[in-house]
Amino acid sequence: MKAKIANFRRGRHVQKTNQMVLYADQVNNKESAQKLVGKAVVFKTQTGREIKGKVTNIHGNKGAVRALFEKGMPGQAIGRDVEIQ
Repeated sequence: MKAKIANFRRGRHVQKTNQMVLYADQVNNKESAQKLVGKAVVFKTQTGREIKGKVTNIHGNKGAVRALFEKGMPGQAIGRDVEIQ
């Protein structure tokens, strides 16, 4: 399943650089987003490197999920596609 990276997980003062908020295709409520928790996520960089992660929890009421990635997530990943397996 394809998903799009919306932003880093952040608060008012702190940005967590290895946690991202994702919007998955065809997921628009928290009940369907809950089914994605625990699945693996893969982001492919432009150089071909794969950064792996895992969906950890839902984020809000509109179907967004949080994913915890390995270290080294670039800022250019925002707005790009990932694969949820």
